[in-house]
Amino acid sequence: MSTLRSWLSIPRGSHFSLANIPFGIISTASSKTPRVAVAIGDHALDLEVFAANNGFSALSTIQPHQAVFSQPTLNAFAALGRPIHSVVRKYIQNVFVEDTPYPEVLKTNPSLQKQAIYPLKEVQTHLPFKIGDYADFYAGLNHAYNVGVLFRGPANALQPNYKHLPVGYHGRASSVVVSGTPIRRPNGQILENPAAEKKVPSFSPCRKLDIELELGAFVCKANNMGEPISIGEAEESLFGVVLMNDWSARDIQAWEYVPLGPFNAKNFGTTISAWVVLAESLEPFLAKGLENDSELLPYLREEKTENVYDIKLQVDLKTKSGNSATLSKTSSRNLLWSFPQMLTHHSVTGCPMQVGDLLGSGTISGLEPSERGSLLEQNGNGKTSIKLTGGEERKFLEDGDEITITGVCGSDEGALVGFGECVGRIEPALKL
Repeated sequence: MSTLRSWLSIPRGSHFSLANIPFGIISTASSKTPRVAVAIGDHALDLEVFAANNGFSALSTIQPHQAVFSQPTLNAFAALGRPIHSVVRKYIQNVFVEDTPYPEVLKTNPSLQKQAIYPLKEVQTHLPFKIGDYADFYAGLNHAYNVGVLFRGPANALQPNYKHLPVGYHGRASSVVVSGTPIRRPNGQILENPAAEKKVPSFSPCRKLDIELELGAFVCKANNMGEPISIGEAEESLFGVVLMNDWSARDIQAWEYVPLGPFNAKNFGTTISAWVVLAESLEPFLAKGLENDSELLPYLREEKTENVYDIKLQVDLKTKSGNSATLSKTSSRNLLWSFPQMLTHHSVTGCPMQVGDLLGSGTISGLEPSERGSLLEQNGNGKTSIKLTGGEERKFLEDGDEITITGVCGSDEGALVGFGECVGRIEPALKL
């Protein structure tokens, strides 16, 4: 697509070009009440103020629904459906494009510009959705294989079900937080010597605190209990995508996960990026994911062969002393399952999905060590160390460490579709 140029100054290389228009929730010093906004370049457009001042005067479709922009979450806007999301996005693009057909709305309206446009550095972002339920999947084939090799060896690395269904577990929605929220190191039961004849755990702060490089997708269409979402309907039921870091306490997980899977090792914190990139914005970057050599059951077969996004992902670590390292650079093409497949499988039993439900992709890793999305994979469960600037080393995260995940689509510096940052810093465990 040709680069859209704006009358508003948008820096080259911005994640929030006119090709994007991601939605989020903001508050400001002058108005502490959270409300809906979009990010454009280095600025946020306050859609509550914009709507209240006839900003949508040339878009009759949204006028009966303008109250959604005064809500403290995106749930009400998302529930309007993908066709509405699309026309609102395109209208905002047209308002900001250099030769806008609606100059009087904002371009030649300095009063509304002053009221509704804020520098991003001056806004506070909030969790974009009220999340009722959160399911985390395991769709990163390379990650699943690498971890399987560590604990079961190459012959049994993948469980027999892995290529037949999107494996997942129910996460904890109440501990999903927006980028920038500190994460406290958890306490829990740890088996210090797995080789001991008598297995007796100790209680201590987590010593193997890890990251998981993921994407998250939000549901925008509910289904009735007992009525599954078909694979053909699933795409229209997804609002948009965020970056995700599903923090993991590996030593707590190793002791607790048999026989029912992750629990306390995952429930203490999941960080997501603040701006939700609409599925429509990501459509130009759909690509083929990893090849599945198993024949899928009919309910999981998609017509599209290009069903995952080509997002360039990067993970960086900075210590409290300022030393740093890039831990991983990879692509979200390293997924075996798509979000529509995850949603379809989740609901195939008739499970009722709700607007605002969150689906996690699972850890995304490439084939090379530099492309792995968790420390567990990179260091062989603590066998080696990662070198940082300044001579520091890490096996797992220490207190004060800050993780930043970034993700961006495209190569045209004037038309990038990106997510901004997903940031979390580790705080010391409470003494119990």
